[in-house]
Amino acid sequence: MPPARPRVLYVTDLAYPARGRRYGDEDVFLTSRLREHVDLALCHPRDAAALMDGFDAVVVRNSGPVLAYQDAHDAFRERAAAAGTPVYNPLTGRGDMAGKGYLLDLSAAGRPVIPTVDRPEDLHRLPPTERYVVKPRLGADSIGLRVVPADEVRALVDGDVLVQPYIDFAYEVSFYFVDHDFQYALYAPHPDRRWQLEPYEPTRADLDFARGFIDWNTLDHGIQRVDACRAPDGELLLVELEDLNPYLSLDALDDTGREAFVSAMAASLRRFLLVTGVTGG
Repeated sequence: MPPARPRVLYVTDLAYPARGRRYGDEDVFLTSRLREHVDLALCHPRDAAALMDGFDAVVVRNSGPVLAYQDAHDAFRERAAAAGTPVYNPLTGRGDMAGKGYLLDLSAAGRPVIPTVDRPEDLHRLPPTERYVVKPRLGADSIGLRVVPADEVRALVDGDVLVQPYIDFAYEVSFYFVDHDFQYALYAPHPDRRWQLEPYEPTRADLDFARGFIDWNTLDHGIQRVDACRAPDGELLLVELEDLNPYLSLDALDDTGREAFVSAMAASLRRFLLVTGVTGG
């Protein structure tokens, strides 16, 4: 008799109205392929805590901004920790998974990120600019993000927001990793159309930039997306490190690219289930 296959709860919000993205399509595709390797059921993030006890592991994918269901997400994390349920990505990420406060730490350490502060007395640390970007510490998907003139920014710095100089960047580019392995890169050649993405061929310097943040995050398993912008001086600057539920924009890849990603994710998930004791060697 063949061994029982792992039972995996796949967390996604298929109906989330993401601008320029189709969460449902991406997760329907991914789950159709992952079913070749595990027994799998889908659920909404609000239901994950109540359902997870019936599964060996949980995969969090396109579950949408946590702000929309913060209490349910906190309950899910607490229940997973108490039960020792393996969660992919592991809930130990230091990037967006924990809020955007890491941008302060990286900025203070002189890493290549958009300069970031959170106190009025630190505004002088930012480069002079006519406009600032103000974003919530726990924001996601541009929720609550504002661009304000310099004479208004000080009144908005209340401890719950981060402040960055507005950068007139050439384009945004995203680097996608499974575990610590680079998979592909996509960029938005038109800054006003963030999700109209095209394949991007990274240079060695680009990959060194992206890998630096993957290494910093110390997640041994899972999917991460390093989002960056090309500053006017040509330097790449980190915009965010998405390590909870990064949208993958698989529809921007050709068939070969999509198949390569699915194979990499399936292999990573198998390794994760083995390391966490869900499956034997």
